[in-house]
Amino acid sequence: MTPSLDSLRAELAELIAIPSLSADPAHAEDVRAAAEWVAARVRTAGGEAELVDWEGRPLAVGEVRASRAPQSAPTVLCYGHFDVQPPDPLELWSSPPFELTETDGWLVARGVVDDKGQLFMLLKATELLAAAGELPVNVRFACDGEEEIGGHSIVDWLAADERGADVAVVFDSGMQRPGVPELNVAMRGLCYLHVEVRTGARDLHSGMYGGAALNAAHALQQTLAGVLPVDGRVPAPLRAGVVPPGADELAGWRGLQPGAEVLAEQGARPADPRAAEELYLRTWAEPSVDVHGLACGSPRLIKTVLPVHAEANLSVRLVPDQDPDAIAETMTELLRAAAPAGAEVDVTVQSRNPPALVPADAPAIQVALDVFEEVVGRRPLLVRSGGSIPLVAALVERGIPPIVTGFALPDSNLHSPDERMRSEYLPLGVETARTLLRRFGDLR
Repeated sequence: MTPSLDSLRAELAELIAIPSLSADPAHAEDVRAAAEWVAARVRTAGGEAELVDWEGRPLAVGEVRASRAPQSAPTVLCYGHFDVQPPDPLELWSSPPFELTETDGWLVARGVVDDKGQLFMLLKATELLAAAGELPVNVRFACDGEEEIGGHSIVDWLAADERGADVAVVFDSGMQRPGVPELNVAMRGLCYLHVEVRTGARDLHSGMYGGAALNAAHALQQTLAGVLPVDGRVPAPLRAGVVPPGADELAGWRGLQPGAEVLAEQGARPADPRAAEELYLRTWAEPSVDVHGLACGSPRLIKTVLPVHAEANLSVRLVPDQDPDAIAETMTELLRAAAPAGAEVDVTVQSRNPPALVPADAPAIQVALDVFEEVVGRRPLLVRSGGSIPLVAALVERGIPPIVTGFALPDSNLHSPDERMRSEYLPLGVETARTLLRRFGDLR
């Protein structure tokens, strides 16, 4: 029997309360505390777990052995991340971000769906099966605390891991419509870059030198223009290696919610006249470039100067079969080439990970399709994802089929104030995970 929502909520609230912000060094101990919490749950389920210090970042690694004949039982590797996005702006939250609150059928808190709540589903399902003596598989957990900053500790750990697994389960995704589950069979990769532009020794009086001296704000705009998309397509050099989706995939996407509705529900405005109709193509099967932050001069004070320093963060999302190293190099070249003469441009690649394409015909994928149809009541759609999970590509490379799915919705406010998950999805996710683990016992 699946535990009640009230009991599950109380347990999850413990993990939610830990402000494990990987982007803020001041919260390093909180990230470690979240790792300790995950490891403790593995031990509660009767398993062994430890914290592994991987170049200064904690990994929670452990295993709960099969109830019977663990030597011959299949092995399932479960992944989730226990770090979260910063909650600011705090004034836009309707309740404290690190206090799990239930409002109008939603569980609200930072990390409730990305990814603490979904990781908890896997931990709890394992605990329930082990306590009943009905766990038919060895369940390994390898969880990191730097997914939200593009860290690679979990990927490096997998590369060094000699044991492997028969299948991996990643609950860190969602569905487009309530009650219509999805399995992600492709994910985009990511290169994240920081650009700095310097145009002189010091800020200058704009009346005396404006129009004659280089302005760093202008130079940064010109530099970024070298990689920004035009009519929804990034510059041709950044499309190297793109494998277009097949006719069957495109036909399936046309049956999904219209792109115009998807954008409208998010309060978003189309980037250009064709953006809405090409939503799935652009976010699933095309590379994209986005600027995430800019800093230059005095945007609020009246200050008539020519700034000599400007910087920006930007990223490029990659699709199968693009090479992140090659694209990072191309991005750097395009940025430098676009900069005006006399501007000093410094480009730092802060993180990178490859795209992934999951073999949809793998037996484990078919098991997952059957399980979701049984528990959720609808056979999952096979879709791509515009997001990036570094571990997924590494799993595919190791020959471990990953089940990438989850219970987020478009209005779950991922990375935004009032992040939320439908209340009924917490027990539903636990039951789905429990049934998955049961069925994976037949993989061998």
